[in-house]
Amino acid sequence: MLLPLYDDNPKTRIRFQYVTVTIIALCVLAFLGQQALSEEDGHLLVLGLGAIPAVIFGYAELPPELFMVPADITLFTSMFLHAGWMHLIGNMLFLWVLGDNIEDAMGHTRFTVFYILCGMAAALTHGIIEPTSEVPMIGASGAISGVIGAYLLLHPKASIHTLIFYFVIAIPAWIVLGLWIGIQVFSIFQGGGGNVAWWAHIGGLVAGLILIPFFKHKDVELLQGMTGTPDQPVRPLPRGITIRRIDRGAKKPPGPGKPWG
Repeated sequence: MLLPLYDDNPKTRIRFQYVTVTIIALCVLAFLGQQALSEEDGHLLVLGLGAIPAVIFGYAELPPELFMVPADITLFTSMFLHAGWMHLIGNMLFLWVLGDNIEDAMGHTRFTVFYILCGMAAALTHGIIEPTSEVPMIGASGAISGVIGAYLLLHPKASIHTLIFYFVIAIPAWIVLGLWIGIQVFSIFQGGGGNVAWWAHIGGLVAGLILIPFFKHKDVELLQGMTGTPDQPVRPLPRGITIRRIDRGAKKPPGPGKPWG
């Protein structure tokens, strides 16, 4: 159990994370719609809107009665479907905690494009690794992995209050997100399993790391807090203390026992 709950990283450029909240709302509404269907109809929906590598790469095709959108479009639609409550809640928590700062660093429009590109890159990575798989991939995990990569490059020292088993601990982002990355890599080397598209997570993460320098505002520094950034506030001088200006054109007073030059 490794879930971020909130961070100590205020926004500085936007008033509200409209895109982040909209994505969360769409995912929740889509999942509620899935829950309203029968088990069979829910499975058919996943087949029609999930990203199936074999269909995307032309190794198989869906029967006409299951066709809902072109195979390429499922790279997008699959991002809004989830397999269960824990799948949904885990993804939305990561997006809620990290997404606002990335949206803040990019702006609403750029963040929207960034999120979609990371999600599509994640699905394609999974497809490239298993191109003949006929199992549909669904979930926002790949796109959120891109957000994780961006956050890691922007705010590595930000404090994230994280639920670890039964304890909530404030931990630097580079440790929390580094542990998350380690879990993904370890799971891949252990042969994957658990019906989790681990390679999609890696693909989304790499996409986020690569794209963040091109999508962030120019005045937003990478690795904030590591080398000092202009975003860090400077404390004012204590009351009653001022800095005395020096007139460089005036002569300095002589020291004790020394005449003027």
